[in-house]
Amino acid sequence: MEYKVCVGLKRTFVDQGYFTWTPMGLGASDHIFKVVGKIGEGAHGLVLRGQHLVTGCQVALKKVTLKKLEDGIPNSVIREIKALQEVDCDYVVKLLDSFPQGLGFVLVFEYMPSGLWEMLNDATKPLTESQKKSYMIMLLRGVAYLHSQSIMHRDLKPANLLIGQDGVLKIADLGLARTFWDDQTRPYSHQVATRWYRAPELLYGARHYSQAVDLWAVGCILGEMQNNHPLFPGETDIEQLAIVLRTLGTPMEESWPGMSTLPDYNKITFPHSAGVPWKRILPNSSPEAVDLIKEFLLYHSENRLQAEQALIHPYFFTIPLPCVMTDMPKPSDGHRHQFKTKEYDVDLPLEEMFKTLNEMLGPEATIH
Repeated sequence: MEYKVCVGLKRTFVDQGYFTWTPMGLGASDHIFKVVGKIGEGAHGLVLRGQHLVTGCQVALKKVTLKKLEDGIPNSVIREIKALQEVDCDYVVKLLDSFPQGLGFVLVFEYMPSGLWEMLNDATKPLTESQKKSYMIMLLRGVAYLHSQSIMHRDLKPANLLIGQDGVLKIADLGLARTFWDDQTRPYSHQVATRWYRAPELLYGARHYSQAVDLWAVGCILGEMQNNHPLFPGETDIEQLAIVLRTLGTPMEESWPGMSTLPDYNKITFPHSAGVPWKRILPNSSPEAVDLIKEFLLYHSENRLQAEQALIHPYFFTIPLPCVMTDMPKPSDGHRHQFKTKEYDVDLPLEEMFKTLNEMLGPEATIH
C-alpha cells in the first residue's frame, strides 16, 4: 500500500501530540494516532506509546528521525522492517505498519507493557520456576522460528524480550537481524549483540559466524533467569572475554577447532583457567537447568544446542512443570516505568575501568 503524508493535517495534529498519515484512497481520520506517553529511546529515535483514535488500539510508535536526508534510512532500520515483514510468529513482535512523518518515519508495533528485564527485576512478584520455564519455551519457539526462516537476531537479551498484557513473551528489536547461509561464506560484522550476551567467537572478532550466536545469548538469558543477575557482566570487550574464560575455563584447539585462527585471538593472552564448577555458577539451579544452560554455552558454536532441540530437553518435563498461560504474570499498563534499566556500557574513567580488569587477569596476561 502506498502512503503519503497528510500535510494539511500534520500541522493540526502532530504539534499537539498526534501522528497522522493517509493511505491512498482512504480518509485521514482513519489513520491518526495520539501520543499518550514515552516508552524509551533507542539508537535512532524515540519509542512512544500511541493510541489509534478510531479503534482505541494501543500501539508502540518507533519514531526514526533522519539527521540528513542525503544519509538515507539507517541500515539497521531497513533490516528491522524487512525482517519483520517476513515473519509471522506468535513469539515475535508484530510490525503493524510504517509511514513517513516529517524528516523521518514511524514504525507502528503492537504495544507491550513490559519486558523480561522488568519481570526479572520486580522484587514484589518474583518469578516461579514454572513461570521461568514458560518464558523460556516462548523464547525458544521464537528463536526456532527465526532460524527456520534463515534469520539470526544477533541482539537477544532480556531488554529485547517484551511481555504483553496477556503474559506472552515476544522477541523484539530486529535492528541487527540478518539473513544467514548455512555455509558461513558471507562475512558479517562482529560488533553485534550487547556485550554481556555476546558469543566468544564475536569477542575474538569473527566475521564468519552462524545463528549459533543467538544460542549463546539464549544460554546467557536462561542463566540470568536462574541467578537473577547476568552470568558474564563485563564492562569492556577484553573484560568480557576474561570473565567468560575464567568462568567456563580456557578453551583448547581440540574442543574449539579454528579458535587460534580467529582475527583477535593472538592480540591478548589470558592466564590459564580450569573454570568454575557449575554448582558455583548456578548455585540454586536444578541439574536439568544446569545441563540445558551448559548445552548453549559451548565454545564450539557448531555443538550448541539448537532452539528446536532445546524444546524437548528434560528441563521442561520435570517438576515443577511449565505454567499454563492463565498462571503467567500479566504486567500492568505502567509496569515498565517502575524500573530503571541499567546501562550496559558504563562510562568509567580509563584507570578505573582497567583496575578491575588488571585485578582479574593477573600478571600472566599480555596484550599484543
